Amino acid sequence: MFEIIPEMFSYQFLVRAFTVGALVSICAALLGVSLVLKRYSMIGDGLSHVGFGSLALATALHTTPLSVAIPVVIAAAFLLLRMSENSKIKGDAAVALISTGALAVGVIIISQTTGMNTDVCNYLFGSILVMNKIDVYLSIALSIIVLVLFILFYHNLFAVTFDETFAKATGMNTGLYNMLIAFLTALTIVLGMRIMGAMLISSLIIFPALSSMRLFKKFRSVTVCSALISILCFFTGIVISYIYATPTGASVVLVNIIVFALFWLIETMRNSAIINKYRRENHA
Repeated sequence: MFEIIPEMFSYQFLVRAFTVGALVSICAALLGVSLVLKRYSMIGDGLSHVGFGSLALATALHTTPLSVAIPVVIAAAFLLLRMSENSKIKGDAAVALISTGALAVGVIIISQTTGMNTDVCNYLFGSILVMNKIDVYLSIALSIIVLVLFILFYHNLFAVTFDETFAKATGMNTGLYNMLIAFLTALTIVLGMRIMGAMLISSLIIFPALSSMRLFKKFRSVTVCSALISILCFFTGIVISYIYATPTGASVVLVNIIVFALFWLIETMRNSAIINKYRRENHA
């Protein structure tokens, strides 16, 4: 098993994929905690569909995918946030409206340009072969920006996540920090889509946060645990993909599901032990 790892990293495309994937996994896990607690987790799924449409548009325009996807997905993130807060169309309805519309537009563009070929599968389910050097350098730079902004505004994001009403009462510009969360999420979705695909990228946001919440209750502990789970699951998924020739994105999601099930089992056993201890003490 361990001798396979040096063999894997002798391939340059795997080194590129792991470098970008590890950074994106950390970014997604950190943001995922806030998104899940604020019940915005489906925004990640909606933005990934918008990303698919923007990638299709970039293909039709014969331009670099990230140059189109980044501004389009960021604009969609702000639109979703505004619709969720102020529009009569709220929550999951707003996400469904934009995501299905963007997906339909993307399919139409591809069918009228390159045709429904293997590129569609790469967009939908990801491919580690699509990362070139320019994508890697840009992805690393943008991932670092996401991490730096998250660390700099950590306390503000914490306040907005747990009690937005109280944060607003103290004079904090909660709208600005909600927009920051949407902006960072949009960047992370675009960066991760190339490897994970439009259908699977939201799993990097949801699963690590949900898994860590099974065992930890403090925001900092959940955030750190989510980042560790995310990068471990991504690395394990790549190894499984290399050994068994399975799709990378699907392999990563499968590992995340297994980890979630393990953490849920540990939580159940711990709660049962606490209940049994309480009963014994009361009967004593």
